[in-house]
Order: sequence, then structure tokens, then C-alpha cells
Amino acid sequence: MLPPCRGLLWLGLVLGSVCSSLESAAPGELATDPLNVLLIIVDDLRPSLGCYGDQLIRSPNIDQLASHSLLFQNAFAQQAVCAPSRVSFLTGRRPDTTRLYDFNSYWRVHAGNFSTIPQYFKENGYVTMSVGKVFHPGISSNHSDDSPYSWSIPPYHPSSEKYENTKTCRGPDGDLHANLLCPVDVADVPEGTLPDKQSTEEAIRLLEKMKTSTSPFFLAVGYHKPHIPFRYPKEFQKLYPLENITLAPDPQVPAGLPPVAYNPWMDIRQREDVQALNLSMPYGPIPVDFQRKIRQSYFASVSYLDTQVGRLLSALDDLQLANSTIIAFTSDHGWALGEHGEWAKYSNFDVTTRVPLMFYVPGRTAPFPDAGEKLFSYIDPFDPLSEVMEPGRQALDLVELLSLFPTLAGLAGLHVPPRCPSPSFHVELCREGQNLLKYFRFHDSEEDPYLHANPRELIAYSQYPRPADSPQWNSDKPSLKDIKVMGYSIRTIDYRYTVWVTFNPDEFLANFSDVHAGELYLVDSDPLQDHNMYNDTQGGDLPLSLMP
Repeated sequence: MLPPCRGLLWLGLVLGSVCSSLESAAPGELATDPLNVLLIIVDDLRPSLGCYGDQLIRSPNIDQLASHSLLFQNAFAQQAVCAPSRVSFLTGRRPDTTRLYDFNSYWRVHAGNFSTIPQYFKENGYVTMSVGKVFHPGISSNHSDDSPYSWSIPPYHPSSEKYENTKTCRGPDGDLHANLLCPVDVADVPEGTLPDKQSTEEAIRLLEKMKTSTSPFFLAVGYHKPHIPFRYPKEFQKLYPLENITLAPDPQVPAGLPPVAYNPWMDIRQREDVQALNLSMPYGPIPVDFQRKIRQSYFASVSYLDTQVGRLLSALDDLQLANSTIIAFTSDHGWALGEHGEWAKYSNFDVTTRVPLMFYVPGRTAPFPDAGEKLFSYIDPFDPLSEVMEPGRQALDLVELLSLFPTLAGLAGLHVPPRCPSPSFHVELCREGQNLLKYFRFHDSEEDPYLHANPRELIAYSQYPRPADSPQWNSDKPSLKDIKVMGYSIRTIDYRYTVWVTFNPDEFLANFSDVHAGELYLVDSDPLQDHNMYNDTQGGDLPLSLMP
């Protein structure tokens, strides 16, 4: 039996992969005066954005940010569910270190009193502020969004959050329902507003206050959409006529998928409009016309989100703070829109672990604007003449969301926390993620917009717990006590390799000698990860051609 904190290391050694070791920047290497930080965290956003090559999505404001940023094409979350992922990247520790795989424990008392990104900035003289869903509310953030450790002032939550899962969706019958698909007339909903609108307004108010502050600020803004239910202003549906909506390219459950790897998307099954479909459990497919409506509403929610990001960045520019503020934009994980027959996160597939990740660093990823010039003018997604903007610079290498902590510290000129020993439960300040600072060491005259390391030295880890070897009512979100199997997954440039092994939740022990199932996908020939080669490789031994 191996402690899970060593489990991923063990798996990496089995595959013959070696993590690259990135140098920590000296304090002040990239910044002389203190730079502010605006961290934008989106909920359930896969890289369905124009700047990631999606030609259907209207996301002009996020694309505009990308045009002035360094964009990472292959960034991966460490667990595809909200609370564990957020605690992981906000502490810079893997789920096996935070010991949070569900929503029901607080890492400071359960695993270790680990520092967080905002706490580190606060301890270095920053005013730290939280708006919206940054930490996951509830036990996993001590019912306080980790206050007072992480924040200088009490975190803000929109008052309209409480209506997200209530009967506010007008159905075809004219009555109000708690539906999955919920386009609304904003004037008719409770309080006449939506949570993300309120979060944008509060974030702008805080920026206005910080305009005259003598201290640098760290402002984290967490947006709710496109998380379900798809409750958004109904006019955004017009951007995506149903006749233009295609189905997922692989809408069937793959024949070679082990049952333990499948998630039965129980959370959308609880919505009234999905219940009315009378779907069989767990593999019953959603009718094609409803599939298109789900995808339409997800895309519409992304465009609605884009307008809020656009208003926030435009205000930052109007307050003349864009020249002194680092902007980081990411998501806690992705979301399957019918791929593999799934409609949720809760897996190790790329479609749920791959996330958008970009950094704007004034004067570094983009030149300082001339006097009176705006970098982030608001762009109306309904304007058919709005210019399609390409990313500024791109890094194609595989990176982990864990890298957010050391990278933001280094970009702001703070000392980068040291690499963690193993195990690190007794160490309050260290980081398990690699520092991405080396990707920002480019010359403005460099023509090649793509940045590379040695691709065969790069791996991204993820993991997901299950209560059993076959889909159950709690397969998506098992409580700690119910976890019996843990899926440890490695993504390299060549493959995604996953083993599902026995897990003891009482002792946090993974038994890698007891493998329940395995998956191996060759991503060059099978980018959608539909053809499991595990049983064709002598019980999961990798072909020599795949070894780094």
C-alpha cells in the first residue's frame, strides 16, 4: 500500500516520465514596482472560446484579453470537480495532499495549515479581496471563504446566488420550474439581476476604491456561468440558432470504456426538464433535439460570461489600472457536452480536465499602451463586425493548474515558494506545481508566437474518486467515506494513461498492486480518447514507442 501523496509519483515512474524542474525567479526579476493582480476564475468553462480555435463561440472580450496575453493551450486541472480543484490550485497542492476529494472537509484542520495564493499576497503587503465564487462555499472553505487567512476584507457573494437552483425558469407551459435550461428575462427574475452581473458591479466598485490606494491589490473574481443550471439572459440564445448547433463528435459511450470511468451525470438528471425525458440510468442517451438545446445554452452562457469579463476589464482600463495589473484567467475544470455520452465534469478525460489559462503581464506579454489608448475596450458579442482576435503568444506545452501559485508570485516579483518535500503535510508554505515563469522570458522582437520546452519532459496529473466499479447514484460526487476506487491519470504529449486502484478513505492509502481497470489513449491518433488500448498492451504496459 502506498500513500496517495506518493501515488502519482509512483505512476510517473512506472511510465518512465520525468517532471521538468523549473527555476524559481529571484524576487523582482519580472517586476520592479509592485504589480496588482486580477485573478478571474470561471466555473465549468472548457476551452470553448474563440481564442482556443472554436469558430462557433462568440467570446470577443476574452479573446481580446488573450490577444495581449500568454495563452497556454494545454493546461489541466488536478480534479474535475469544483471544491477539490479550487483548493488544489489556490494552495498549490495536489488533492492527495489537501486530502479533499469531495466538499466535506477543510484542509487547514483536515490535512495541513497550508498557505493560499491570496494569503501569500496578503502577507506580502497586498490588499486581498474576493468577489463571487472563488473558493467553493461551504465546509471546504470553512463556511467563510477561508477568512480571515486569505482576505483583507470580508468576501462578497451576490445576493441573487440563492435563486440559482430555485423555480425561476419559465417553461413552455408558462409555469416556473427548476430546469437545466433556463434562459430568462432578467427584469422578471428575483431582484431583477443575476449573480455574475452583481459580481461584476462589486468588482468594479472595489477597483474604484483601490484606484487611490497606496497598497497593491489582489482581486479574485469568481464567475458562476457556465455552471449549471444554464440561467442566463435569454437574448444570448440568438447568437446560437439551433440549426447551427452540432452534436458532440463522439456522443456514444466508448465500447472499451471501463464502467468505473463513466460518470452518470446525476446532477442534471435532477433538473425538472431532464426528469421529464424519462432517461434510463446510467447509459440512456439524451434525445438529439435536447442535446442541441443543452449545447446551445452552454454556449450562450459562455457569451453572457464574456460580456461580464469585458465590462470588468474595460473598467480596469478606464481606471488606468491596466498598466499596473497582472490579469490571470482560468477555470476550475471543463465540462462534457455529450462527449463519451456524458454531460458533466467528474472524469479524467481531457474534455473535463483541460482548462483555459492565460496571463496578461503589462509591458511583458503586450507593450504598454500609448497615452489614451485602451487595451480592453468593451466588445459587444452581438456586433457581427467585431474583429476576431488571435492570441498574443501561445505555449503548447502541457502544464498544470497547480502552477498558478508560483507563477503569480514570480510575475508579481515576490519570492517563489520552494518546491514541497514529499510528504509535505507539515509544511505550510511550499508548492507542488511547477513555476511557469520561464515561458515569459521572451524578447518582444521574437517572431515565433509558440513557446516550447522539451515536450517529453512534461506531464499533467489528474485523479478522480469512485464509490464502486460500476456507475452508482453517487459516482459523480462520492463522499470521502464512500470512496473505494481512485483513478490516477497521467497526460503526456503522446497519451493519457489511467489506472483505477483500490483506495482506503480512512487511511488515505492507494493500493497500486490492486488495479481494478485501466485506460490508455494514444492522443495523436485518438485525440477524443475514444479507443481504450489498455487491454491491448499486456495488461497496461506501455509500448516502447510511447516511452520518453
